[in-house]
Amino acid sequence: MDPAVNSKRTALAAHLALLAIVAIWGSTFAVVKASLRDCTPLLFNQIRMILAATILVAVNARELRRMKLRMLAAGALVGFLLALGYELQTAGLARTSAANSAFLTGLVVVIVPLLGAIPGCSASGTGKVRWPSVCGAVLAFGGIVLLTTPPGTPLANFAGALSAGDLLSLLCAFAFALHLLAISRATHTMSAGQLAALQLVFCAAAMSVATPLLERPHLYLTRQLVLAWLVTAVFGTALAFTVQSWVQQHLPASHTALLLALEPAFAWVTSLVFFGEKLTPRSTAGACAIFAGLIVSEASSRMPVSEQPEANTR
Repeated sequence: MDPAVNSKRTALAAHLALLAIVAIWGSTFAVVKASLRDCTPLLFNQIRMILAATILVAVNARELRRMKLRMLAAGALVGFLLALGYELQTAGLARTSAANSAFLTGLVVVIVPLLGAIPGCSASGTGKVRWPSVCGAVLAFGGIVLLTTPPGTPLANFAGALSAGDLLSLLCAFAFALHLLAISRATHTMSAGQLAALQLVFCAAAMSVATPLLERPHLYLTRQLVLAWLVTAVFGTALAFTVQSWVQQHLPASHTALLLALEPAFAWVTSLVFFGEKLTPRSTAGACAIFAGLIVSEASSRMPVSEQPEANTR
């Protein structure tokens, strides 16, 4: 098969796979929010990650036997950033509205290309950030604002003082942006299975240390809580991060960040299907702006994805 054709098919598969994962994350957003009534935030994350890490270690046991020391170091960094992002996001979600949490976490689509332009922060070989990527990120960010804020809310209100939950959500966006850049570097040093398993093992370890130090953990074991752990651990974590580790071998971090911007859109679709919540004209405009951002971002790729420095596999 022509390498160029194969490259395009791989890139398409990577985009579709990540869209599927973003749909899963978007649909489980309400599940996590509801579960925080029965379990403290950090404990919920800890058990979720322990379950997911156990699954991936079992699935990737053969590959993990071939690990090298440099792989452990890369996995530890990615796992720590993942733990930091999730702890901040869940703690913030318990202290602010779901809309504010989604809006502030969505800043990752702007932060990634900006951090990527800083020497030492960018993924290997990315060079200077291109203007289409920045414009696409800004469009997607504007879409998130329209999609997640209540109808009639002036955007200028967001310039006010942040609550504790809003601040945690904002810091979460920076942590997830650094995680995306770190995982883009790590994909060049190990397989997708090794990376997915390692980052979750280190993430679970970090959360196990943080939980008793940062909160008084408690839970009420309910059917809803157990179901939430199963759904988020198996589909939203073990499967999702395995796919993401593979996807980022073939897509730039800026494209990944923009696709992740669709998460609030999927959350709204879930609300529409299961709770009958309809999209307002404001929300519809936001969804359209996000898709416009994706299209504009694609203009920055003048060569096949596999030929871009950041997208080369190891």
